Amino acid sequence: MSRSLRRGTFAASALVLSLASLTACGAGNNAQTLGIKPDSAATSIGDITIQAATLVTQPQLDATGPAVVTGTVFNNGRTAQTLDSITLPGTGATVKLSPAKGKGPVTVPPNGGWVRLGGEGNASAVIEDGREAAKDGNAQPVVFSFSDTGDVGLRALVVPAKSFFEGVGPSTQPSPSASASASESSAADASESPSGTESGSASESGQPESGQPESGQPSDSASASSSAG
Repeated sequence: MSRSLRRGTFAASALVLSLASLTACGAGNNAQTLGIKPDSAATSIGDITIQAATLVTQPQLDATGPAVVTGTVFNNGRTAQTLDSITLPGTGATVKLSPAKGKGPVTVPPNGGWVRLGGEGNASAVIEDGREAAKDGNAQPVVFSFSDTGDVGLRALVVPAKSFFEGVGPSTQPSPSASASASESSAADASESPSGTESGSASESGQPESGQPESGQPSDSASASSSAG
């Protein structure tokens, strides 16, 4: 092999290795093990990166109840930060934040640490009046407020808790129609059941009929009849 061909081969190999290393570095916050959906909202300001931000509502359109904010927050800085609040501009909705364990603020650890919102065993961000605050299919403005970085805003897609989002959605609430049907069924069952208040029956009331002794001894008339026999 000529010297020029060897140089070309070495250069091509170096280029491939460089691209591979860049791809590996870029995949840090996009690792498949984090379960991030690639077409979800994402943004980065300062040391904070937010990925897969989504508002997940009740699975049924006519169901009432809370919605949740889901996503993953990364902290690329050297000090921990707390997620102080999440707000939905243009709405009066309140978002309640809770850590994965115990009480206190939601803390994002430093040096590439991350916190996931939504799903079993993770921190949670619950919107109390989900249907009032967000409509399925909309791109809802959401603002995350951090202790050091401050406000980080983006637009998050609003989706029902189905398919990919079933495991991270809010707790299911009964729909109004289902609740009404259950109430009507209970009322019908109650009206058809017997009252159990008939009088004059010793077997139903548990009391002896009039003129009968309460003890297990025979009456005087029964004794006289037996003697005459």
